Amino acid sequence: MERLDGKVVVVWLWRVLVFAVVLAVAAGVAVTVLDPGVSRLVVAPAVFGVVALLGTLHALLRYRIWRFDVREDTLYIERGVLVRVRTTVPYVRVQHVDSRRGPLERVLGLGRVVVYTAGSRGADVAIPGLAAARVDDVQETLRRLAIESEPEDGEGDAV
Repeated sequence: MERLDGKVVVVWLWRVLVFAVVLAVAAGVAVTVLDPGVSRLVVAPAVFGVVALLGTLHALLRYRIWRFDVREDTLYIERGVLVRVRTTVPYVRVQHVDSRRGPLERVLGLGRVVVYTAGSRGADVAIPGLAAARVDDVQETLRRLAIESEPEDGEGDAV
C-alpha cells in the first residue's frame, strides 16, 4: 500500500484555516447582530480556535489513514477518519483518468489523479497528494491497465 506525499497535509491545513476564518467572521457578525451585549472579540477567536484545532486533528488523522494500491486488476483505496471507506475500482470500469493540480498544489509540487468510472452520476475516485512526477506515472499506469482490461472483440455481453 502506498501513502500520500506528506505535503498534502499543508494543502488540507490551508483549507481548514480558510474555513476557520470564514466561520469565525460569520460567527462574529451573527453575534453582533443577534446579541450586541456579547463581544465578537471573544466569540470569533473562540470559533476560529475550535475549528482550526479540530480541522488540524482531522487533517493529520486523514493523512495517517489514506492509502492506495495500484493492483494488477483493480485500484484499491482506503480512506476516512470517522467512517472508513475501502474502494475497489476494477480497471474494466474505468472510463478515463485525469490529473489535476491546483495553485497551492503546484507550489508544493503536488497533484492528484482522478479516475472516472462507468456507472452512476459522480462515479469517480481521486488520489490526492501525489508528487508531480508520481501523478504522471500513476495516471499513465492506470490508463494502460484500463486499456489492457478492455474486452477483446467478440468477448463480453452482446447488447
